[in-house]
Amino acid sequence: MTRKVLIFEVLMIAAALAVSAVLYPHLSVQVPLHWDMHLHPDGSFPRWGACLYNLGMLVLVSVLTRLLPWISPKDFQVDTFRSTYRPLMLFIFLFVYCIHAATLWAGLGHVADAGKIIGVMFCLGYIYFGNALGKIRRNFFIGVITPWTLTNQRVWYATHRFASRVWLLAGLLGLVLVSFGFNLSFTATLLVSLYGTKLYSLVLYKIMERRGEIDRGQSVEPEGTI
Repeated sequence: MTRKVLIFEVLMIAAALAVSAVLYPHLSVQVPLHWDMHLHPDGSFPRWGACLYNLGMLVLVSVLTRLLPWISPKDFQVDTFRSTYRPLMLFIFLFVYCIHAATLWAGLGHVADAGKIIGVMFCLGYIYFGNALGKIRRNFFIGVITPWTLTNQRVWYATHRFASRVWLLAGLLGLVLVSFGFNLSFTATLLVSLYGTKLYSLVLYKIMERRGEIDRGQSVEPEGTI
């Protein structure tokens, strides 16, 4: 399966390179590459830079998919949740691929449509991650990474169960908001869910610390975890 995914990603990168080359003469001189909270472009690159940046991100995600298991320190290996890790990294690859397509679309003059596509993609990302977070074990690269989740397993699992529900709901709500053009509300929803789960890990850790449960909880893995 790993070899098939690698071949698939190489073919997808080659296709993106070919399409970029064909469309390159038709792209605007400056291509939007960053959108603000209203999903309006607020940063652009020369068209060659925009194409190379996104193609480079695709290569980077593909390389990291195979590199992270090797560089993960002991007791924090991503291989401990391999069945979730590999599909998740493939999703990130496809997410970046769609962002590249939206960037090309914006470069062809469809800036507003590209912004909406990017908004929808972020919502789908939250929905996907929301379904996956509860299956992710402690690591330094994926999930709600805070000093408090990394320090204590119980905080990690409790935070990710909470974040799983919050991110899923935020993604679904975000889809509704962005579909009706409430772009600022959509962005705020995603940001609140992101930083709210980080704050949750701090609050939970401090509650456990006050109860004297931190040392005891360090090596305890909740029953029924995947």
